Amino acid sequence: MNGSMTTIWRTPRDRPSRCWRSRAFRGFLAALLLAIIVVWMCGGGSYILRSLGWLVVAQEPLEKADILVVAIDANGAGTLEAADLVHRGVSTQVAVFNDPPGPVDREFIRRGLPYEDRGAVSTRQLLSLGIQNVKQIPRRTTGSEQEGDILPTWCEEQGYHSVILITSSDHSRRVSRILRRSVRGHWVRVSVKASPYSEFDPNAWWKTREGARTEIFELEKLILDVIRHPFS
Repeated sequence: MNGSMTTIWRTPRDRPSRCWRSRAFRGFLAALLLAIIVVWMCGGGSYILRSLGWLVVAQEPLEKADILVVAIDANGAGTLEAADLVHRGVSTQVAVFNDPPGPVDREFIRRGLPYEDRGAVSTRQLLSLGIQNVKQIPRRTTGSEQEGDILPTWCEEQGYHSVILITSSDHSRRVSRILRRSVRGHWVRVSVKASPYSEFDPNAWWKTREGARTEIFELEKLILDVIRHPFS
C-alpha cells in the first residue's frame, strides 16, 4: 500500500474524533445563535441577548481584600478599576503581572531601543493615579489558565489571605471558574471583579461586530469549560 495514502492514528484521541467534536459543538452554537435571531425578530429578543451577555460576566460580592491583582490582559481597564477600589478603601495594595520580553522585544533591546513591559506600564499608570504600593508578580506564560496556577501560590508565599483579581468583563465568569479550581488545597481566598471600564458591554454586545465576536468567542470557551469541569 502506498505509504503516502495511509494514516495511522496513534492515540485514542485521534484527529477525526477531535474534528467531529469541534464540528458538532460549532454546529450547536450556530443553531443556538439562529434560534436567538429568530426570537429577536419575533420580538423580546433584547432580553435574551442581554442575558447571554451577562452570562459571561462574573458578578461576585465585593469585600475588602489584602491585595488587588490586575489580570494579565485587563490592561488599562484593570488599572483604572484597581485605582478606584483602593480609593474606596477595598484594599491598600495592588499587584500586576510582569511581562518578560519576547523574541521581538529582545531584538528591539539588542538594537538599543527601550523596552517597557506591560507590568511596567500598569505600574506607572497606578502611580500616576495615586497608588503608591504596587507589586509585580513574576510570570513566564500568558493566559487565564496559567494565571490561575500562579496566583494562589504567589499569594501564599507573600502571606496574603484574600485577593481580588480584576479582569475584563467579557471573560470574568470563566476566570472565576478557573480560580475556584486553582485555590483548592490553598488557604487563600480569591474573588473576581469585572472592570466596568472594559470595552465589552453585556447590555449591547450584539450592536457591534467586535462585541458580537467577543460574545461568541467567550461563550464558546465558557461552555467548553463547563463541559470539561461541570462541578467548578
